[in-house]
Amino acid sequence: MIYGATRSLPIVVLASTLAAIAVDRSAREADGVVRAAPVEDATMERQTSALGHDVTPLSSEEVARLAAQLDPEAFRVTQRAGTEPAFCGQLLHNHEEGVYTCAVCDLPLFSSDDKFDSGTGWPSFTGPVDGQHVVERRDVSHGMVRTEVSCARCDAHLGHVFRDGPKPSRMRYCLNSAAMDFVPEGDPPAQSDATAAPSDS
Repeated sequence: MIYGATRSLPIVVLASTLAAIAVDRSAREADGVVRAAPVEDATMERQTSALGHDVTPLSSEEVARLAAQLDPEAFRVTQRAGTEPAFCGQLLHNHEEGVYTCAVCDLPLFSSDDKFDSGTGWPSFTGPVDGQHVVERRDVSHGMVRTEVSCARCDAHLGHVFRDGPKPSRMRYCLNSAAMDFVPEGDPPAQSDATAAPSDS
């Protein structure tokens, strides 16, 4: 069952291609996952998603600063590619309408419109709010071949995606509650949210 009907929130699932990100195959490869290297060039052109959010990759220093504010479990999951125990996440049974944001950098990631009960024990979604807000990469850790899902802006580990979800997307984004925060519909974003791209005016 998919929770939530079509709402007034300007959120749609888009099949977008993430702008090219330099890949450092030695970075965090011990766990079998090829991770995107943080971009250090401060002069890098700003990247804006279709929903108008700044998705320019953060520097390693900025990621470290933000990650230092996390609780131990959120740090383990997002920075060490950890997995929380099944059926224990605080967002698993959340049926409120709103947006799920990155626990590290506050980038909007998933909508309650796309949340469904997969019976797996982790919050599951049929797709992100914007394809440019997440990065998917091959994960061969733990003797399995999976597709890891990370935040496009800060590279926080979110979970994995599988092709066994409901129609029409057939996708199941299986995520960790500890990697996300929930913003109820109508509430303002967190003050630390720097994802909204500046206007030209």
